Amino acid sequence: MLTPPQYDSTQTHSKFGSKFRMLWEIFLVSLKLGLTSFGGPSAHLGYFHEVYVRRHRWLSEKAYADLIALAQFLPGPSSSQIGLGIGMTRGGLLGGIAAFLGFTLPSVILLMLFALSLTAFELPFLSGLIHGLKLVAIAIVLHALSGMAKTLTPDNTRRGIALFALIVALLWHHALAQVVIIVLTALYGLFFCNADHSDERDNAPPIKQPLNQPLNKSIAYGALVLFIILLVGLPVLSYFIDNPQSGVTLFEKFYRSGALVFGGGHVVLPLLEQEFVPTGLIAHETFIAGYGATQAVPGPLFTFAAFIGTDIGGILGGIMATIAIFLPGFLLMVGVMPFWESLRRYRKARGALMAVNAAVVGLLCAAFYTPLWTSTIHSSKDLSIAALLFALIAFWRLPPWSIVCIGATFGILSGSVM
Repeated sequence: MLTPPQYDSTQTHSKFGSKFRMLWEIFLVSLKLGLTSFGGPSAHLGYFHEVYVRRHRWLSEKAYADLIALAQFLPGPSSSQIGLGIGMTRGGLLGGIAAFLGFTLPSVILLMLFALSLTAFELPFLSGLIHGLKLVAIAIVLHALSGMAKTLTPDNTRRGIALFALIVALLWHHALAQVVIIVLTALYGLFFCNADHSDERDNAPPIKQPLNQPLNKSIAYGALVLFIILLVGLPVLSYFIDNPQSGVTLFEKFYRSGALVFGGGHVVLPLLEQEFVPTGLIAHETFIAGYGATQAVPGPLFTFAAFIGTDIGGILGGIMATIAIFLPGFLLMVGVMPFWESLRRYRKARGALMAVNAAVVGLLCAAFYTPLWTSTIHSSKDLSIAALLFALIAFWRLPPWSIVCIGATFGILSGSVM
């Protein structure tokens, strides 16, 4: 007599518990970044590098640079997309969602609260605080750049590629400049870079193995199809509704802004002004107040949409606006990631990625200089504080949150004595 197979509930519960703990860890690590990552997209990459690559070792320097390169090709909030990609690399689709929520929620909540009480942030020391946090960003990004340059540009060929990317990015100020640079360097690497030998250092700390299964390509196809359907269908639906204050029309405006913008949050802010101020959906003074608040909070600049949505339609409007502006970048990253991982396995593709990774170093150096350095370092005092913060994180290895506290204190004290 055949006995039915035994169902091991203990093993199932163990797998579920392990998966839940991993997702909770991803969320908490990303939440800390969402609470401390000041300074805009270029600074976020420095924070990500310090936490995800150096401290937790969830991915290698090369894999991190690959994700940065991928995000440059895609419209949307680049730092949020990179965080999403890191989460998916570590924990699958749910891991990506956990990383995205952790990094995004703090600034969304803060800006929604600000929209509900506009007078709450009229503080005399606010400008000094913001400046201190920008000095923190200088130290964090410089630390990340030094580590990435050492790993990703170990020879003169790749140093030359990085220099080429730096010069072009500094001299050509256009939203498509980064895409053109990456395409040209990828073509160069495809034919001229030898990827037979690994660039990973033998003495580098081991990378923690991801606990997830690769993302199903059917999910990726579905995400890409949904992206196109919404991009084409929402304007048509909004046209037939013909009501500028309808939920569909507002969703379409935010979705289109998130789907067609290259260059990150600094580019989407003026686009949102064009969409909402001339139509009278939000007053110009209110928009400027929200713009200033967005510079003062941590996290992605795209969360400015939460402020606008809350001002127009209350809490539900803020939630709707946040979903709409981040959804395109989310769908594109989910749709492209599985094919990107497959592409990286081919030798020619690895040669192209070697060149692209070097170009990413040059692009980040350009972003470090402008707008970060040029808008932050105005005096010898600024330079001295930034140098001190850099020494604390690079030599004494203080955690980023403590650097944020020290920099904020310096900023407030400096602002109070001016």
